[in-house]
Amino acid sequence: MIKFFRKIRQNLIVENRTSKYFKYAIGEIVLVVIGILIALQINTWNENRKHALAEKEFFKSITKDLNQDLIFIKHVQASTKPKIEAYNLLNNKFLKDYDNNKTQIDSLMAIYLFSGQRTFYPVSGAFKSALAGNEINTYSQKNIIQNIIKLYGSNYGRLVDNGKIVDDRWSKLSENYIHNRRIKSFNNVNNASYTTMLDNLYFHYIQLNWYNKILDETEIEVNRLLKKLQ
Repeated sequence: MIKFFRKIRQNLIVENRTSKYFKYAIGEIVLVVIGILIALQINTWNENRKHALAEKEFFKSITKDLNQDLIFIKHVQASTKPKIEAYNLLNNKFLKDYDNNKTQIDSLMAIYLFSGQRTFYPVSGAFKSALAGNEINTYSQKNIIQNIIKLYGSNYGRLVDNGKIVDDRWSKLSENYIHNRRIKSFNNVNNASYTTMLDNLYFHYIQLNWYNKILDETEIEVNRLLKKLQ
């Protein structure tokens, strides 16, 4: 009988030890799981913080690029608008009678032919970098991102394409009047040759005038976007 009770006692002790072991093991597992969850949470927080900093830096870089673009746009406008104004005067106020208006006409022709030409190309380093890694589509401020993509993909694209056409027509015009551009004067011009000159300028002027309108529209879009980025 004594042996029987001893055996029961030993079994109870073993069961108690086993129970404590399982409780300890479960506790260890719970602690490990909690540790993993905390580590994952910290890692997620760090990644979100890095991503937020990257987005902030992107907007900062884009703002810098857009301000440089505005300076360049104004520089190009300063080159195109005098030409447009000069041609409008030539084609309206001084359409005929070169001989009696030589001084004024030569001065306006000089503005058009001797001042050179500038076309716009955007500063796009920040945009291309964000686009290449597809980071731009992960940023949180979706409305601003859509406006940025529209500006670079549509407004700037249209401006650059039309600028290439203007450059091509300017190149042909410059070749046609290379002698006048070299000596910076107009010799042997009469009413008939003056009409021909206006016709030659017109082909370039209509594209330049359209290009200038796109410049103005793009300037408005850039300023609008910069206000959103403030």
